[in-house]
Amino acid sequence: MALGYEKDWCSSQQAADRLGLTPRTLYRLIDHGQLPAYRFGRVIRLQRREVEDYITACKVVPGTLGHLHRVPPPAAPDDIPTSGDDDDERPGPPESDE
Repeated sequence: MALGYEKDWCSSQQAADRLGLTPRTLYRLIDHGQLPAYRFGRVIRLQRREVEDYITACKVVPGTLGHLHRVPPPAAPDDIPTSGDDDDERPGPPESDE
């Protein structure tokens, strides 16, 4: 007679699939204490609720990923070329003294 307990637990493979990770990465998270897991003999199990809590805790807050991409600063008005620029002011190849 099943008491519904099997729905509370998931295997490491099921948890890795749910998180979109490899089992190796999942075990690394467990080993570093980022995700709780339980050993029953040789079997490692995770509580589904704790996997879902981990997903919620990993939610990215907008504005916190600036270190992952570089946004160039806006161009200063002096840096914007205009069509009236004089070509004589641009440096060209050096002239030879022959």
